[in-house]
Amino acid sequence: MITAIREVRRAKGLTLEEVAQRCVPPTTAQTIGRLETGTRTVSVGWLNRIAAALGVTAADLVTLPERPDIPVAALLDAGGAHAPRREAVVVPPSVEPGLVAVTVSAGIGDYRAGDTIWCRRLDPDKFGQALNRDVLIPRPAGRFLFGRLIDVETGGGRLNVLPLGPGARQQVVADPAWIACAVQLVRGL
Repeated sequence: MITAIREVRRAKGLTLEEVAQRCVPPTTAQTIGRLETGTRTVSVGWLNRIAAALGVTAADLVTLPERPDIPVAALLDAGGAHAPRREAVVVPPSVEPGLVAVTVSAGIGDYRAGDTIWCRRLDPDKFGQALNRDVLIPRPAGRFLFGRLIDVETGGGRLNVLPLGPGARQQVVADPAWIACAVQLVRGL
């Protein structure tokens, strides 16, 4: 199997050691290197472990001929735009189960009109993972609340949310079936 482990790792700016330590359970940089180069066979188990460590899906690590990887043309930092030292590609976003989108029709908070916010749905036992992040919360009668999750009471029963915008007052939501945590912002230029 041909994998894109090295390309994804480099695109994320991680070393072999950093990926090895992020694996659950941790492994060695040498093992990750062998899996990248194909000197060790990549099993589905290893593929899943490395994908989790890199924050991508296992499918993102499998090189397919029709897959449209995007070449990195430049790196941008405080000194300006620079050519990359090594050839690199970026893995385009892929749709995963549990994603929902919020489109912004008028600027509010850090968001501008035309932005799309990708959010990952979370079940009640995982609400704590979204603490201090922007979340979408379903309300009765087809309404929603979008704002910063500032507190989760034990068991996820009551959520304290600070809506976006100046002068917004904290709101308390009791026992939502799910929330969706903002994970990616897509902004056109």
